[in-house]
Amino acid sequence: MPDFDLSITICSWNTIDDLRACLQSLREAKSEANFEVIVVDNNSEDGSPDMAESEFPEFTILRQSRNLGFTGGHNLALTHCRGEHKALLNSDTIVHPGAIGTVVEFMQNNPESGIVGPKLLNPDGSLQYSCRRFPNPVAAAFRNTILGRLFPNNRYTREYLMQDWKHDGPRDVDWVSGAALFIRGNVLAEIGPLDNNLFMFCEDVDWAKRTWNAGYKVTYLPSAVITHAIGRSTDKAPNRMIARFHRSMFRYYKKHNVPESPLLARPFLLAFAATALTIRASLFLTKNKIDIIRRKLGR
Repeated sequence: MPDFDLSITICSWNTIDDLRACLQSLREAKSEANFEVIVVDNNSEDGSPDMAESEFPEFTILRQSRNLGFTGGHNLALTHCRGEHKALLNSDTIVHPGAIGTVVEFMQNNPESGIVGPKLLNPDGSLQYSCRRFPNPVAAAFRNTILGRLFPNNRYTREYLMQDWKHDGPRDVDWVSGAALFIRGNVLAEIGPLDNNLFMFCEDVDWAKRTWNAGYKVTYLPSAVITHAIGRSTDKAPNRMIARFHRSMFRYYKKHNVPESPLLARPFLLAFAATALTIRASLFLTKNKIDIIRRKLGR
């Protein structure tokens, strides 16, 4: 028998204030379910591991001498878990009262749901589009690009983000954000851990894809609510994150989208994806460099 109903794993990199708030929200939720918390500190330099160990001694802190990334950090934590089910949680999240208990109860009563994602809110209380359809090249061309700014209400972005739905009831979806993702223990045992080829970004999409392929559902559960401040770690190294995001996206397309295509079309689709994602990443990097120059000239 597992020691806990749930094991919550958190990766932290230089987010001391956010991590403190996250752990405090989990401490206040201890009465909702029998769960443990495992924090992997990815070689932070802001005192995060010392703070966590001194202020939250009931939680497990795993210090690392290098940055293992989102995937490597969570996979390490998963090997230490003693709970029946597992949950990935970002360090920049705050768990609302009742959220943990609601998800645990749902997972106990709905074994067909392999992955469950709560409703995520931005810090200002607005909805975060955390459940989405599987990515495709057309949606990528419009998402956060010049095309998207020219056509802000395009159907490709709306469909990808599922914006034409109120997010007010449980629903099976393609994938949910890894910022707050709950997975059944038996499903994890069947499909395996996060893909180590995806250092960060798209690892949650890949996990959901494998969950669906194994015959389980991915469910969005808005009755459980968590606030998520996007990018508190990734914003510290934006250019590196842009490169890693597009590299992970290419690897995801290569792993899932291309094999599902007609055999003769696969080399062309692979070349198209590589070219399109390279151009997309280059545009983002160029914009960042221009912004830096403008800020320097404006001083």
